[in-house]
Amino acid sequence: MNKKTVLMLAAGLAWGCLHAADHTQWGGVNARNMVSDEKGLPSEMEPGKKLGPKAAPKAAGRLRPDAQEANAAPGAEDIDMSTTKNCLWVAKLGSQTYGSPIIADGKVYVGTNNESPRNPKHIGDRGIVMCFEEKTGKFLWQLVSPKMGTGKVNDWEYLGICGSPTIVGKKGYVPGNRCQIICFDVDGMANGNQGMQDEAQFMAAPGPDGKPVPVEPGPTDCDILWVYDMYKELGVFQHNATSGYPLVVGDKVFVPTCNGVDWTHSNIPAPNAPSFIMLSAETGELLGEMDHVVSERVLHCSWSSPIEAMVNGVQQIIFAAGDGWVYGMAPETKKNDEDLDILKEYWRYDANPPEYRKDDSGKPRKYAEFDGPSEIIATPVFYEGLVYVPIGQDPEHGEGLGMISAIDPKKTGDFTGQAVWTFKGIERSISTPALKDGLVYVADYTGRLFCLDAKTGKEYWKYDTKGHIWASPLVADGKVYIGNEEGELFVLAEGKEMKELAVIEFPAPILGGVSAANGVLYVASHTHLYAFKQGAQGVAQN
Repeated sequence: MNKKTVLMLAAGLAWGCLHAADHTQWGGVNARNMVSDEKGLPSEMEPGKKLGPKAAPKAAGRLRPDAQEANAAPGAEDIDMSTTKNCLWVAKLGSQTYGSPIIADGKVYVGTNNESPRNPKHIGDRGIVMCFEEKTGKFLWQLVSPKMGTGKVNDWEYLGICGSPTIVGKKGYVPGNRCQIICFDVDGMANGNQGMQDEAQFMAAPGPDGKPVPVEPGPTDCDILWVYDMYKELGVFQHNATSGYPLVVGDKVFVPTCNGVDWTHSNIPAPNAPSFIMLSAETGELLGEMDHVVSERVLHCSWSSPIEAMVNGVQQIIFAAGDGWVYGMAPETKKNDEDLDILKEYWRYDANPPEYRKDDSGKPRKYAEFDGPSEIIATPVFYEGLVYVPIGQDPEHGEGLGMISAIDPKKTGDFTGQAVWTFKGIERSISTPALKDGLVYVADYTGRLFCLDAKTGKEYWKYDTKGHIWASPLVADGKVYIGNEEGELFVLAEGKEMKELAVIEFPAPILGGVSAANGVLYVASHTHLYAFKQGAQGVAQN
């Protein structure tokens, strides 16, 4: 091995080009625990100040041209990099971003909307997944998905693509905004158009006459391999948005369908459509579905993400559903009376206590009332043999009573009321817990972060951010990171003693989780993606 090869290898190891510490899916691993082994992550960060329209390069219409200055990104909301701290790079996103950054094989992915268009061919409300170069933040390509066309009850305006992809090898899997599961080539069009050859029609949006206008794909468009349309194939009625992060186990993909109620919030248009399905990872073929019991009693929508757990040597797929129940299933099917391939069920547990379901007289409580029942939007987490799951509702419904349960997935059948422990000091939550060293870190929508004992549910501390929390905590490098709706990123010390390390103010809400990979901390605000690295002073990207 010559000197040049040694130096190149050393440089690759220093940056992480071998990708030993990538963050390839929501939660990092199939158990979905929001904990990272990354070290040396910064606690001191400055996202930088925005440059005004006069200081920034002039934009042409709503499109941003290439950056002309080393310290600025193009457009009226540019970041002055000279005012950042420990910031490697910044990239512009849309105006609403709910997806958490995913990092794999030298690329960073995040779901957003199209309010900062990257391409003049794609103007208007779209669902977007942007792909950037990990080292520099350079924009590489994007997945573009026009609106569903059936109204905001199915595809709410400007929400964009609410999740981010799960990356497995050279394939990515993501829920689009049109009740579809999309599989794509991670290299975009750089290696040619693989798989599906009809991207032009996929990206077609209605023209002036209302007819779809195909858009021929270019070098910055996504290379789609296959699309499974749950709306057309299964009759699913998604409520407001498609969400949930796909779980890939071997050659199978597990996803929620987001089947839910209509605009009245009292009628279920598709009670017989499945809430959860299993697809072929290679072809997108439907391999199995969950019994439609969830759809028959769904409270709002099924937006949670599934997890995989090995329980006494037996593989389980665990899904927390829109009826407020948690289900443990096998990645196998059996035929039902209707000749459908139904996922085998091991167990189920109602994550709502009885008093949230009914009042003292036995009368059912109304959904969305403060003390009423909730669905599950947070992702359950498997840790040291137990499953941890909080209940919650769409933030649009406001605050309300919540609960987190620790349950034993070794049980069988319906074991409602037999949790290892429950904690009712928490209100509604859409945040996925993080567990480390026998502690549970979990937030509620009200804005509080709790530290609980993982074995007993005992509360050690709670920290009030004084702003609504949508995001999930990340535990890494002895710190707990979590953002809130006010655009504040809180850095607390890990452990039983509560200690505030830093509060960093961002210019936009932080509604997605914080991710860490290869020595870098990624924060996606509504409008920008930041890459923070200790000692870095980088550049903004267009």
